[in-house]
Amino acid sequence: MNSETTKKLSILLLCLFFFACQNNPKVITREGEPDIARIEGDDSEMNNAIEKANQTFSQFDDALNSNDTSLIALAIKMRFNTPEGNGEHIWLTDITKKGDQFYGVIGNEPNSTTEVKLGDTILISNAKISDWMYIQNGKLKGGYTIRVLRDQLSEEEKKAFDEQNGFTVE
Repeated sequence: MNSETTKKLSILLLCLFFFACQNNPKVITREGEPDIARIEGDDSEMNNAIEKANQTFSQFDDALNSNDTSLIALAIKMRFNTPEGNGEHIWLTDITKKGDQFYGVIGNEPNSTTEVKLGDTILISNAKISDWMYIQNGKLKGGYTIRVLRDQLSEEEKKAFDEQNGFTVE
């Protein structure tokens, strides 16, 4: 993923958290970094989204292997351990594959985990994948956790989110 695409993905994620987190007391705001939405571990909608992402991960793998230059913002979200034990989910960008193993770059400054830092290139643990995404022909593919947060927005916020990010969520 080139730096322009990485910037677009970062803006997408910033916008998502901006809209999803307005007036939400379960949000950690950080200057110069995306806000973090605190989701309870027993949130059924989010857990269903994570399950769906894992069940459909082969679609991401196929897209990555296709070398289709029309695909942008390919990213994988992964869970990292935290001292509190609740985990932190972070998007990885610049995804590459060597054999059957995926690698990615930590896309934002971690808040709680000490396992990684911004810019680290890491081996992605399949057991810890919580989402995947890419944009094809202006449409979000995957992004199941994004969809859960977007669904919580008002119609006006959804419209603004979609316009600002330049893709549609089907």
